[in-house]
Amino acid sequence: MSVEGFSFEVLGEDGPARVGRLTTPHAVVETPVFMPVGTQATVKSLSPTEVAATGARLILANTYHLMLRPSADLVARLGGVQRFMAWSHAVLTDSGGYQVFSLAKLRQISDDGVVFRSHLDGSKHALTPERAMQVQALLGSDIAMALDECPAGGAPQPDVERAMRRTSLWAARCIATPGPVGQARFGIVQGGSDEALRLAHLAEISAMDFDGIALGGFSVGEPIEVMYGLLEVLGPKLPPDRPRYLMGVGKPIDLLRAVGSGLDMFDCVLPTRNARNGQALTWGGRVNMRQMRHREDEAPLDAQCECPTCKGYSRAYIRHLVHAGEMLGARLLTEHNLSFYAALMREARLAILERRYAKFARDVEARMIERDEVGQT
Repeated sequence: MSVEGFSFEVLGEDGPARVGRLTTPHAVVETPVFMPVGTQATVKSLSPTEVAATGARLILANTYHLMLRPSADLVARLGGVQRFMAWSHAVLTDSGGYQVFSLAKLRQISDDGVVFRSHLDGSKHALTPERAMQVQALLGSDIAMALDECPAGGAPQPDVERAMRRTSLWAARCIATPGPVGQARFGIVQGGSDEALRLAHLAEISAMDFDGIALGGFSVGEPIEVMYGLLEVLGPKLPPDRPRYLMGVGKPIDLLRAVGSGLDMFDCVLPTRNARNGQALTWGGRVNMRQMRHREDEAPLDAQCECPTCKGYSRAYIRHLVHAGEMLGARLLTEHNLSFYAALMREARLAILERRYAKFARDVEARMIERDEVGQT
């Protein structure tokens, strides 16, 4: 790697699982790591200071959304995304590739790039590989993702192969686009649920001069066991000297499985979205704070958790806030959920260094499945 201020080193391994240290111009990040999602330069319901207090040192922001509002040029004039949002740690920006998938009805795609019709006002915006990198340069993130095409889960093989070809074409154009000093670039592997296609595209993207490699196109409709099986195959085959990023995943058990397959970095809206829906994610599984059983419960959300929410508030009070629609309920649950994800990754790192990761993951997964109450009445 030749990016100034960016480095990655592996500190310990236990089978495929590994502990690493990712250094960027704004932070030193211990891996495996979960990145809270801050789509519009904000992690929903928390201030940057509160996000940092959960243990986060790397968050994700969205190229497409910030390009439309307030505009990348404005963010650049105001000092870049970190200064703009008063976040003193590291930021990874996605490229808009997920919106190629999620906003399919509002875009036209070709080998040249994507033309979106804004979901805000209907105006047209072109997002080529070059433009995606230019926008991320203006945002000033520590890590910029290459533009990719993500096919839906279960897409026909010709569609998956076209997405692979286009992702590779765009990856080469992203690398050829000049970037700012200190900004690393990650490439993205596609290939749907086909192991042979995934391995072929992994070899192709890994051969390019990216600073990290991501697995895209998971958690988009494929059966969960299919994802787990592919991660077991793909994880150990990712370049060992570069960070390995699984995009858009996911549930705590998904993270445990992925860490066991050798993945280093994760992001997902689940902990913050679930918090706004009244759900706590704990060492004992998901807890639905809308349920009547918590109405007089003086216990914390999670007795094992050291976050301010668990230290200061009862389930009864949080259930009251959620039931009343008070914004503090979402704030406290978000603070807890992000703290829990940080603790899950911290304990995973310790288990790897002590070479007991497989047992750790099995024990935690068993507790979560056994006590998950979200579907209960």
